[in-house]
Amino acid sequence: MLAYILNLVTLISINAVLAITLNFIMGYAGIFSIAHAIFFGVGAYTAAYMALHFSASFFLAVPVAMVVAGVLSLILALPALRVRGEYFVAASLGLQVLGVTIFAEWKSFTGGLGGIIGIPPVDIFGFVVGDPTHFMFLALACLALVIFITTALLRSSFGRNLKAIRDSESAAHAFGKNVAIIKTLSVVVSSSLAAIAGALYAFYLGFINVESFMLDTSILLMAMVIIGGTGTLAGPIVGTVLLMLLPSLFSYMWFLPQTEIGSIQQIAYGAAMVLLMIFRPGGIVGADKAKAVTK
Repeated sequence: MLAYILNLVTLISINAVLAITLNFIMGYAGIFSIAHAIFFGVGAYTAAYMALHFSASFFLAVPVAMVVAGVLSLILALPALRVRGEYFVAASLGLQVLGVTIFAEWKSFTGGLGGIIGIPPVDIFGFVVGDPTHFMFLALACLALVIFITTALLRSSFGRNLKAIRDSESAAHAFGKNVAIIKTLSVVVSSSLAAIAGALYAFYLGFINVESFMLDTSILLMAMVIIGGTGTLAGPIVGTVLLMLLPSLFSYMWFLPQTEIGSIQQIAYGAAMVLLMIFRPGGIVGADKAKAVTK
């Protein structure tokens, strides 16, 4: 039972990092991306490559993964400079499909469909983090770090500029804000921080393949943000905990057919989002704010 709880807390922490970083551009900059799983994958594959060929040091593999993801995120940021709304969603979908194809076909780097096995455990100043309890604390520490960074950015002038662009891009431009640069930086920051989750995921499992970075992962992350509450600090965490606990809840329902648990989960996710859009459109945490806006 203890091992199960440690595993669940670790995975919740990793997914919460992803949800928070997606909310950074989605909830505060109004950039709706469904390619977030790609940067999750870039972080995982880069960290795995570094660990296997150079060093499993946390302070080497993770920064390199962040830099690679940040640079590659410019591919997503470039269309963000020219399009908005549903057009950007379409652009991010194209990037998601392209990224998955590269993950599956670039066998020398990603291992292809078979993935990468035998990823060594991460070490911090020579201390090998192989114990599940130790890794859980590492994941929680990374989650706290990401929360601190995103909160500090959102409370700065950069964060206020993001919110201005979200509310009215034209008005922000009229007030002299460099919309293109701000949007680009927001995507780069979001993608770089998402790479931390990818690196943790690779080191934790010791094995990764393309199945973890598919479109359904991006959609699940978006569901976590929307259900929890976009544009809130606690919303992505609440949404992550809820959607990560649902599978565990269903597995204890003996009367459900075990072979259909996956389909039942998808139905539950969809139903939760529909009900929230009807009764609490601002999400679980952001519901009061949404009501205040409508009044």
